Amino acid sequence: MKHKILIIEDEDKIARILELELKHEGCETTIAANGRAGLEYALKESWDVIILDIMIPELNGIEVLRRIRKSDQLTSIILLSARDSVMDKINGLDHGANDYMTKPFDMEELLARIRVMIRTKQQLQHKQKNEDEFVLADLKVNLLTREVIRGGEKVELTKKEFDLLTFLLENHHHVLSREQILEKVWGFDYLGDTNVVDVYIGYLRKKIDAPFHEPLIHTIRGVGFTIKENNR
Repeated sequence: MKHKILIIEDEDKIARILELELKHEGCETTIAANGRAGLEYALKESWDVIILDIMIPELNGIEVLRRIRKSDQLTSIILLSARDSVMDKINGLDHGANDYMTKPFDMEELLARIRVMIRTKQQLQHKQKNEDEFVLADLKVNLLTREVIRGGEKVELTKKEFDLLTFLLENHHHVLSREQILEKVWGFDYLGDTNVVDVYIGYLRKKIDAPFHEPLIHTIRGVGFTIKENNR
């Protein structure tokens, strides 16, 4: 998939060179020649990087940056400016820019900084995806959608069953005592039968393990329970 770059720049020559270089890098580009148009593009679509000149008509770059950051804290934004004072750079960075380059700038350096920002975004997205999903053998649990799939088949769980399963997965390969499970899944103030842990482990086994070849939930006699693959 092509990376999307928004160029907000009123100098035609600079905008055109940026467009050509970025297309050569395999990116998809859009150019806005003033602040209002740039802000509209920035808020309407999703971008990997925004290149934003400070001295642009209608809305200056700092104001565009400020308005973008009201609703979007994640998109990487590089400010371009002929001003190279420390205070100008501090002002831009304090308003939420990720980087600041002064004109005239070296094109290869700008492209390198864009590549770093794209890699960083991809790493964060991958990390976020991993944090939102547990995968163990052929079991997949999505924390956002609360979808549970084992061996390609969807498994329906109650809320408490799902909470118990995710707690086991958060601590996979670690043995959890009944007391630890009770405290985490049912809470400190739970006053019911402590045998409830064994009952719900049984419910999970019927849904997660029984229909499939390899059991994942294991009892460690005298200690508690763990979830792991048999060969580990």
